[in-house]
Amino acid sequence: MASSSATLSLCSAFASHCNVASRRSSSTLSLLSKPSLTLSKPSTGFPSTASTSRPSFLAAPKFAESAVETEPETTDVEAVVLSEVADEDKPKREEIFAVIMVGGRQYIVFPGRYLYTSRLKDASVDDQVVLNKVLLVGTKTHTYIGKPVVTNATVHAVVESQGLDDKVVVFKYKPKKKYRRNIGHRQPNTRIRITGITGYEEYPASPNVAV
Repeated sequence: MASSSATLSLCSAFASHCNVASRRSSSTLSLLSKPSLTLSKPSTGFPSTASTSRPSFLAAPKFAESAVETEPETTDVEAVVLSEVADEDKPKREEIFAVIMVGGRQYIVFPGRYLYTSRLKDASVDDQVVLNKVLLVGTKTHTYIGKPVVTNATVHAVVESQGLDDKVVVFKYKPKKKYRRNIGHRQPNTRIRITGITGYEEYPASPNVAV
């Protein structure tokens, strides 16, 4: 009887163990067969209090100063030479002016500038013109005042073109006589360019006084 009861208890324990093992295997198979879904909470932009460890960032590699080599600045020698030659070729404008009289009118002239005067007779394009009626010559330091003209002072110019002024309309009218006249006129002119002012050095000058 004792042996039979021992065998019965052993068989019941073995049967219960087999049932538990079969249940565990079935549960693991069911978990493997079902797809696993992981839900992540939306990030609010604030660090979570649960994790106390800070994220580690990779430090940027430090380059040695000796490794970085600066390239020397290259200067274009030809460009520098060309710019110097161009500056030398440019004529320096003289700081001088003169007051001349042409055709009964007075004009202030500067070297290098052009001027419209009354028609110069017997003058064609590209002709050299010498103007002798110089009333005044002014430089940076002295002023030469003519009495009435500066002796030996001349203004050299070249004729650029011969043209006409804008039309001037002359209208004549007489009341109660049926008299109407509409006449247009264009005054001929000459365009000259001043090339230089010379011959004033020997004339007595008065120094400029700052006001």
